[in-house]
Amino acid sequence: MNAPVDPHDPYLRTYTEPEVTALLLELHERGRPHGLRWGSITVAEPTIDGRLLVDFGDAPVSTLLNLLTLLRETARK
Repeated sequence: MNAPVDPHDPYLRTYTEPEVTALLLELHERGRPHGLRWGSITVAEPTIDGRLLVDFGDAPVSTLLNLLTLLRETARK
């Protein structure tokens, strides 16, 4: 299992809105069979320090990446 991505990892600032949107689409596809659905999930405005947020409670992109990692690992089993 991969270590979780820290919400303050400087690398997260390199993600663009189109990249995060693509990750959200992947989350929809991979999450659907497990009952994970967020019809209103979108990329939110950046915070004051420049990190993009995912608008399902203003979660950081790290939360999205960690969810996708879990779903990808589940698919491999």
